[in-house]
Amino acid sequence: MLVQSEVKKWGNSLALRITGSMADIPHLKEGTPLNIEVKEDVLIIRPVREAKESRFPFTESQLLEGLDELTSHADLAVAQFSEGELG
Repeated sequence: MLVQSEVKKWGNSLALRITGSMADIPHLKEGTPLNIEVKEDVLIIRPVREAKESRFPFTESQLLEGLDELTSHADLAVAQFSEGELG
């Protein structure tokens, strides 16, 4: 979509009004945080998309439960077991 607009004065700043479908298509609403990339002859405006919270099946404490100096490193435990040091 191509929209022609005009930069206006707003106090001591310049402003660009985002109207109708200019806001609807990228799902902008009042308060939407934006990333604005500034280059020599272009502004690229993108809404900030929050990273989705990842859900792991285990908590860190559950993963660490029962680990000690012998069981925390698989390579050490395997080496000791193969040498007959683990019972």
